[in-house]
Amino acid sequence: MNEQNGILRYDMQDIDRIPVRRPGANKGDYGHVLVIAGSKGMCGAAFFAALAAYRTGAGLVRIFTPEDNRNVLQTLIPEAITDTYDPSEASEGKEAWKNRIADLLEWADAVILGPGLGRNEYVRSLTENVLSTAYVPLIIDADGLNTIAEYPYLTNYYTENIIITPHVGEMARLTGKEIRDISADLYAAADGYRNTYGVTCVLKSDRSIIAANDGKTYETVSGSAALAKAGSGDILTGMIAGMLCLGFEQGEAASFASFLHGLAGREAAKRFSEHGILARDIADAIPSVMRR
Repeated sequence: MNEQNGILRYDMQDIDRIPVRRPGANKGDYGHVLVIAGSKGMCGAAFFAALAAYRTGAGLVRIFTPEDNRNVLQTLIPEAITDTYDPSEASEGKEAWKNRIADLLEWADAVILGPGLGRNEYVRSLTENVLSTAYVPLIIDADGLNTIAEYPYLTNYYTENIIITPHVGEMARLTGKEIRDISADLYAAADGYRNTYGVTCVLKSDRSIIAANDGKTYETVSGSAALAKAGSGDILTGMIAGMLCLGFEQGEAASFASFLHGLAGREAAKRFSEHGILARDIADAIPSVMRR
């Protein structure tokens, strides 16, 4: 790792930070990831996040998603536990629903909230229940962030265990600022949000800025245009969860996952070209990058 003007950047020598798998370990030793993601017709986001968490080293992944997605997800990733719900459960907000959320969160060592959730009314209730109950690292992406932007009172539930992963457009919605102003000074945008709310902010752009809640700021320059594909952000979210399961602290998990994500995109592009890669190719390249 090198530092310049207070900004930390990983380099290839930092691959050694990845811990060796312990002899005699079992899946419980490498963490439980809960993926709260997907909506009708959008189960791919849940799949990508779950796949990336597994590829990065998580021991067990559980997907919590609408019933419509069960058959597809059990076919795409049978290694994951698939729990489903009827969206009307969330919208009604009954005590049984809240207890179910609490039980799932208690099971988890890291939680992903948001990929492909959609913008239906029940998503607000689901997001509020998770934010108010989670006491483990919570990675919020995509429609989780869009819901918070639409209902700003939800920031009242922010705690230091939260990692947000907005791209520039989502950051604009969260802050009410113009995209051009955020793009003009990514450092100020990421650091400002971290300083205001005490969360870890992963601001995604052509070079991503990670403002960790421990006060450190990282820059990721390993990315490439190959990552400009649908599902790429879901892969990063899953990778952050996987890094947490390997024992990384939140800021380091977010920044190191971002670094590896860029390398995985480059690795996949060698095989399929920058134009031709798919999100699953990025996930499948993670082990090759980690093996270095």
